[in-house]
Amino acid sequence: MLDITIIAIAAFFAGILNAIAGGGSFLTFPALVFVGVPPIPANATSAVAVFPGYLSSAAGFLAEIRDFHRRELYFFLGLSVLGGVLGAVLLLVTPSEVFSFIVPWLLLLATLLFAFDKKIRAWAKSDEHVNPVGKTAATLAVTTYGGYFNGGLGIVLLSLFSGLGFRDMNLMNGLKNILSFILSGASVATFLIAGIVYLKEASIMMIVAALGGYVGAKISRKLPVSVIRTIVIVVGLGMTLIFFVQT
Repeated sequence: MLDITIIAIAAFFAGILNAIAGGGSFLTFPALVFVGVPPIPANATSAVAVFPGYLSSAAGFLAEIRDFHRRELYFFLGLSVLGGVLGAVLLLVTPSEVFSFIVPWLLLLATLLFAFDKKIRAWAKSDEHVNPVGKTAATLAVTTYGGYFNGGLGIVLLSLFSGLGFRDMNLMNGLKNILSFILSGASVATFLIAGIVYLKEASIMMIVAALGGYVGAKISRKLPVSVIRTIVIVVGLGMTLIFFVQT
């Protein structure tokens, strides 16, 4: 019962964080590891827990997505499926001890990406000319990262779009959410087929995270985003430190 309470609380606040500023994985993944789920299944279960929220977020930008070039949209969606599966397979073949070693580095990377997202996106805008091969390689690399480790995915996707010359923030957010949903769906399906998802924990966390997302939408109208961002960064650094100490 204590374990269920811990993961439910983590999922609830993860839903709130994702609705306001992102960073919910900083809570769901460590909570699962804390209650005894091995790191690789914990990463897969965490991905399942937060995955449905991307679709509801994408719905808020449906008009922008509909107006986007169909050929370009299919290009991104196709690479999202491919990258999601590649990342999931890469996770499945990664030895547990190796993944445990790199987890704190991945958490640190995700936290830094979140903390410096504006500077990263400003830097990405500096190159207006995009080579088609580079565009494909960069998109595949980002979606593969998302399939392997979900933390910081939204920031990486926004940086990618900035580097590709996108300037409409609503469109970028819409694409970010729909690509996150598609690639997470591909990786989640791979994890489910492989049988490494803790289904009971995932089911509980999905429901509670959805409730947290609803509450987060209400809070976002009252609480400054800067406060939430600070909380996400502090939590991310704290989790990173804990995992470094454990390894």
